[in-house]
Amino acid sequence: MPRTMGLDVGTKTVGVALSDELGWTAQGVETVRRRPGRPDDEVFERLKEIADQNDVTAIVVGLPKNMNGSIGPSGEACQLFAKETEEKLKLPVKMWDERLTTAAAERTLISADVSRKKRKSVIDKMAAALILQGYLDSVK
Repeated sequence: MPRTMGLDVGTKTVGVALSDELGWTAQGVETVRRRPGRPDDEVFERLKEIADQNDVTAIVVGLPKNMNGSIGPSGEACQLFAKETEEKLKLPVKMWDERLTTAAAERTLISADVSRKKRKSVIDKMAAALILQGYLDSVK
């Protein structure tokens, strides 16, 4: 069954989430490390592996907007990453407003009493899951 992949793109990592086979729920699966100042070839290679192994047919990339709706430098970087993802993985990519998803992920982990060190390792894939879940809920 086809799945959708969600990405939370940061300067150091890319959080990855996948939908279930029915497209109802999103689950964080992995955090892929980026190497600042170097091409993202390894990142795209890993994303392609995940996409191929899970029959991914579409990708949703979080678009960080400012609170007034404008797009700043990090939003522009995400748009560029999304365009490159579409070209390299040959899959349709949609942008999804991700305002406050990382903050929401952080609050959830804190309320679950997850240690700071552990939070750091799971926050990106959890944010990716929140981005993807928002998208899945909107298309139902």
